[in-house]
Parts: sequence; structure tokens; C-alpha cells
Amino acid sequence: MGLPGGWELVLIVLVLVLLFGATKLPQMARSLGQSARVFKAEARGMKADEEAAKKAQSEREQKPELSAGEPSTPPAAAPVEDKQQNEQKN
Repeated sequence: MGLPGGWELVLIVLVLVLLFGATKLPQMARSLGQSARVFKAEARGMKADEEAAKKAQSEREQKPELSAGEPSTPPAAAPVEDKQQNEQKN
């Protein structure tokens, strides 16, 4: 049982024309083509989103995380010159 051939395709097209009319078939085909294009574009967009998410996840995994006890920035050291100037004024 394979794909329909010669006379079977002609019969299918004839039945479609009788059911939907000759003017509706081109509109339906156009609509089907537009739907297929939109579907392909969305599928590509989803694939790009997945790749971006994987890339962001791998970047987060490579970046070393700080432990809870470590400060995010080192404490600022007081300038030695300011201390010396304050002592001289007193």
C-alpha cells in the first residue's frame, strides 16, 4: 500500500474541487503555506532561545561563585597618608 498514483490523485483533486469549490482551493493552499512558514520561523526561534539558554547556563557554571561568608568586594584599606596628616594636626 503505497502513495496514490495517477488516477487516484486525479480523483482526489476532483473530490476536493467539488467539496470546496475552485476559488477556495488556492486560498486554502496559500493559507497552508503561510502557516508552514510561521511554524518554521517559530521553530527556529525556539531553537535559538534554547541555544542562548544553554550558553548562559554554561557561562554561569564556569563563573566561580562566592561562598556565603565571603564579601563580594575586599574591604577598603584606610589611606596611610590621611592618618599621618590627622596625627600631625592634633
